[in-house]
Amino acid sequence: MFLGLDLGTSELKALLLNDQHQVLATARAPLTVQRPQALWSEQDPASWWQALQQVMDALQATQPEALARLQGVGLSGQMHGAVLMDAQGDVLRPAILWNDGRSGAQCEQLMAQVPDLPRITGNLAMPGFTAPKLLWVRAHEPALFAQTTRVLLPKDWLRWQLTGEAVSEMSDAAGTLWLDTGLRDWSDTLLAACGLDRSHMPRLVEGSDVSAFLKPELCRHWGLPERVPVAGGAGDNAASAVGMGLVRPGQGFVSLGTSGVVFVSGARFAPKPAQGLHAFCHALPGRWHQMSVMLSAASALTWAAQQLAFADEASLLAAAAQLPDAQRCNAPLFLPYLSGERTPHNQPLATACWFGLTAAHGREAMAYAVAEGVALGLRDGLQTLSSPESTLQSLSLVGGGARNAWWAQLLANALGLPLTLHAGAETGAALGAARLAWLACGASVEAVCTTPAVSRSFEPDAMQHAALALRHARFQALYRAVSPLF
Repeated sequence: MFLGLDLGTSELKALLLNDQHQVLATARAPLTVQRPQALWSEQDPASWWQALQQVMDALQATQPEALARLQGVGLSGQMHGAVLMDAQGDVLRPAILWNDGRSGAQCEQLMAQVPDLPRITGNLAMPGFTAPKLLWVRAHEPALFAQTTRVLLPKDWLRWQLTGEAVSEMSDAAGTLWLDTGLRDWSDTLLAACGLDRSHMPRLVEGSDVSAFLKPELCRHWGLPERVPVAGGAGDNAASAVGMGLVRPGQGFVSLGTSGVVFVSGARFAPKPAQGLHAFCHALPGRWHQMSVMLSAASALTWAAQQLAFADEASLLAAAAQLPDAQRCNAPLFLPYLSGERTPHNQPLATACWFGLTAAHGREAMAYAVAEGVALGLRDGLQTLSSPESTLQSLSLVGGGARNAWWAQLLANALGLPLTLHAGAETGAALGAARLAWLACGASVEAVCTTPAVSRSFEPDAMQHAALALRHARFQALYRAVSPLF
């Protein structure tokens, strides 16, 4: 029996998996994001711990026998967040999250100070990453920075709470801008540029290795065996890849979560930072991956549903689906940059807009434009990958947005690739975390990292793909026209 814990932005999810690849139970606890100022995005780590206790109590109430046979725990979570701790292990301020955009000036400072940063990390300095956040704290909250003795990523702070050990792993650490991604080790040069050194960092393990053991008092409280190992785990997207069995070169997925991701596994470190494409370590030893990221995907639908007075995202998509094909070519265009953008623009100041509105357009056309805009943004990301688009035969589809078949088909049409939805795709990261726990307990990659059964496939329609390619050309031209005004 293996437990996966996935710390997302909007919820913490727990999943129990047995060694027959059966998911026995899941539990969820909601989380909220605080935005005290424009561009800011924060969460109180105490809310993560409260959510973890909530899901564990729920599992204990419904699955006590399974918990009593637990062999390992794996962690996955939102990447890039900065949890600052003092010498006593207390949290000094709310965690600054992955979609926080306040540190644009610090990104320029870091790139100027370490021109070799893209080669070392495989990435450009972006406000979402962890290192610029620390430079911002040093500039604007110097007293807190002086008290900081350790910096942890969100899931690794949960590990600290669970085990008392400060440990991270390669896939999440690669998103800090402090890791030499090719060497899979901390970069002293980049740490020094932020006023830090290795003493501020957790030790590093591979995602499939044992990182520490649960505290005995927690094992007793939740009815677990006496000594339960905690795997290194993974950042949320690498964990989703493990959950879907996408760990071999050329395998990949599209994620429709709060953010949108195109992810492709590789056998080597292959950076391509110029357009904001990420090159990170995978969760398994000796493997890397490329990843394009757009900051507002399903979250754009949530925002639009609220602004257009739809009951929820499903209602918005249902209305969008009702727009006749003949009217879609004249629908407004939507730039989905509600929180700035990473790939391919690396522009934290980018803003969203509907363009081309007339009195003839209703909210159905505006809803369609939002769903299409996210798809076109993901097409931007796909086109930045080192592998030519034509070499990818298909992609899996994961994330909460994957549950809507109409939107999934729109995405397949926009990308021009078949998309496959696998059983359990909505629990990908938590499932991946549980699988990493299984690996840490000695199982083989071949036995654990299988691909779940395909529940549905979405083949691109050639005519729709051609029409969306024209829309995408206008979408890109619109960005170029308005970007000087950001």
